[in-house]
Amino acid sequence: MTALMYHDVVPAGAGDSSGFPGRDAALYKVTPAQFTAQLDAIARGGRAPIFTFDDGGASAMRAADALEARGFRGRFFITTNFIGAPGFVRRDDIRELARRGHVVGSHSCSHPLRMGHCGWPQLVDEWTRSRATLEEILGAAVRVASVPGGDFAPEVARAAAQAGITTLFTSEPTRDSRSAFGLALEGRFTIQAWTSVSTVAGLAAGDWLPRARQALVWNAKKMTKRLGGERYLQLRRIVLGHGNEVRWGDQN
Repeated sequence: MTALMYHDVVPAGAGDSSGFPGRDAALYKVTPAQFTAQLDAIARGGRAPIFTFDDGGASAMRAADALEARGFRGRFFITTNFIGAPGFVRRDDIRELARRGHVVGSHSCSHPLRMGHCGWPQLVDEWTRSRATLEEILGAAVRVASVPGGDFAPEVARAAAQAGITTLFTSEPTRDSRSAFGLALEGRFTIQAWTSVSTVAGLAAGDWLPRARQALVWNAKKMTKRLGGERYLQLRRIVLGHGNEVRWGDQN
């Protein structure tokens, strides 16, 4: 099964109205017109993917409306430290999403950019506290999560399993599902601000070419992160103009 990774659905020029602010996060935000065209193309193709939405931005409600209009449902992964903050979902929104048939899961507490480099105590805490927060809001078990920042390591999965997660979505562009530490690891294909309608439709249909393109970019980026270490984050801030508008979970 193909899973697509979205973030926020926001009007052009209003990127900071939902989810994390700044140029970095804006790379992953689509406009309502883009989202509508992508959903319509998927509906015409007749093969619905798994729709996932990271971060927990307030536009989750807009996305849910668009999905439901076409008979789809989504999985919304919430960064729990930001619940109720400007631009993010509120507790009532989370309950409403679940009531309407969408799946709510964890996206950690603080959204570390390099979660795969966090220490074991923080990894366990990120998954355990975020899951407990969501369960308290929903009054139901939360067993699914997604890895923030696209930075995966085996310890991330092991900590998630220890915290009670049974399905963990990564950012690796693959349709394959695998098991680790007693949980299911599911890959996803990333939808960015410039992703075309035809590419989204092709990914949903399982076409080889758009999947291969994402895999090529993903592997190159993964190598850059591995070689760059902390310098990768510094370079990232310079290139993207990312300042101090977000307090990520792996920053002191």
